[in-house]
Amino acid sequence: MIGFPVFPDHDEPGRQGHGEAATRASVESALHAAGDLDAREIVVSTLGADIVLEGFVRRNGDVERAAEIAESIVGRGHVHNRLLRR
Repeated sequence: MIGFPVFPDHDEPGRQGHGEAATRASVESALHAAGDLDAREIVVSTLGADIVLEGFVRRNGDVERAAEIAESIVGRGHVHNRLLRR
């Protein structure tokens, strides 16, 4: 697991705005720091309390790996994975 902050209560009512930006930035950082994933074409956005991954990856397994990394930060069930493999 990568050493990035976890936001288990990221959907708390008072944490919108800056909290969403911080969560998105943490996911982006974790994706780009992963040595086994090319995240150059991955776009991370928020949808309420959830994270949305969109864009493209190149290798088999990278779609799942990106979701695992995001879930390690925001929790299982809070990632909408719309990544496509080229």
